[in-house]
Formats: sequence, C-alpha cells, structure tokens
Amino acid sequence: MSGNRLLTLSVATVVTMITGYSLAAFYAPMDADQGFVQKIFYLHVPMAIVALCGFVFAGICAVMHLRTNESKWDLRSYVAIHVSFILGVGVLLTGAIWSKASWVHWWVWDEPTLVSFLIVFVLYATYTPLRFSIEDRERQSRYASVFAITAGAFVPLNFVAVRAATQTVHPRTFDRTGNLPPHMATAFLVCMVGMTLLYVLLWQYEMTHKSTVAQLRALKRKLGDDDGARARRSAAPELQVR
Repeated sequence: MSGNRLLTLSVATVVTMITGYSLAAFYAPMDADQGFVQKIFYLHVPMAIVALCGFVFAGICAVMHLRTNESKWDLRSYVAIHVSFILGVGVLLTGAIWSKASWVHWWVWDEPTLVSFLIVFVLYATYTPLRFSIEDRERQSRYASVFAITAGAFVPLNFVAVRAATQTVHPRTFDRTGNLPPHMATAFLVCMVGMTLLYVLLWQYEMTHKSTVAQLRALKRKLGDDDGARARRSAAPELQVR
C-alpha cells in the first residue's frame, strides 16, 4: 500500500475512533445497573469481535496459501493472527477490569463466554512457537496454514457453543429483543467501525513493514552476488598470470 493510502487510512481510523468513543462517553446513556464502568463495553466488545474475525480471516488466507502455494497468503495469515493476538490481550485485560467492577472478581471461571475466549487465546498463543520450531521454510508455512485453518474453524464453532449456553452471567450484546437502546447502538456501531479500521491499519502497517524488509534483504543478496561476481572477474587475470 502506498504512503498516501496508509496516511488516509490512519486519519480515517483516528477520526472514527475519536468520534466513536466520544459518543460512548457523552452521547450514550449511563447504564442503570453498572453506571459509568459499563462504558468499557464500547472498547471490550468491539475488540473481541474484531479479534475473533481476524482469526477467521487468517484461516481464509491460509486456505488460499494451500491452494495457490503463494507466500503472500502465508504472510497475510501470519500477520492477521499476530494483530488479532495483540487485540486478544486487550480483550482479556478490559474483560478483567469489567469483571472486577461488575462481579467483584477479576475472573469468573463458570462464565462460558470468558473461558471460551481464553481457550481461543491460549490456542493461538501456541501458533508462533510451533511455527518457528520448524526450520524448513516450505514445511513451516504449510503446517502454519493447516494450524490457522483448523483454529480458524474452531472460532465460530466456539462462538455458537457459547451462545447456546443455557446458564450465563455475561451480558449479551445482541439478541432477539434488541437489548441496545438507539443511542447506545449508534455509539457501539461507530466504535465497531473504528476498531475494524484499527485492525486493518495495524495489519497493513505490519504487511508493509515485512514486505519492505524482504525487499531490502533481496536487494542486499543481489548486491552481494554482484560484488562477488565482480571480485571473481577481477581476480581471474591474476590467476592466469600466476
């Protein structure tokens, strides 16, 4: 992506996130039960949704890598998991803060939504160590793609299982009754768009960085080969004289 497009995406992300969290702070009504602490909902829930969608996106990229055997898809899958994992750390931290304020405990082990996200997080925590434990690049990328597909398929199954749970204390963001008032829904949707843009921005920046590093390494190798060839050509007459 060109510098101008990255700049445009950066500005759009900042503006959208500032707008969203301004709406969350000043426009959305205060929750009757939890008060101001409920405002963390506008950060925690969009971050969780985007992180999980990022894991699924990584699985889709992994499918494309196995189909085409093109390294760009493996890189896209790797970066998608990396960014989603970072957001996952934020989800667990904000969830613990919200849990402490609402339930007096930093963690509630009998809550399926919390535990299920932790399982997904721990699953993807093994991705990088397992990937780089394989030295052969071709096998590494192929096995990483299989992992990303398998884990990515687990994410929606895990989500459905949690939604089907009969006993839960975790609040539902959406259900058939529409439990978000209009002002809260507006703020939430803008925050959701902002978090999505943030994910895309971080993903694109890392993709650009890794692509640039790869190009620089290729250029250094080419320059090294050219220097070696020139050195061999210059040394050839001396060898003949001797």
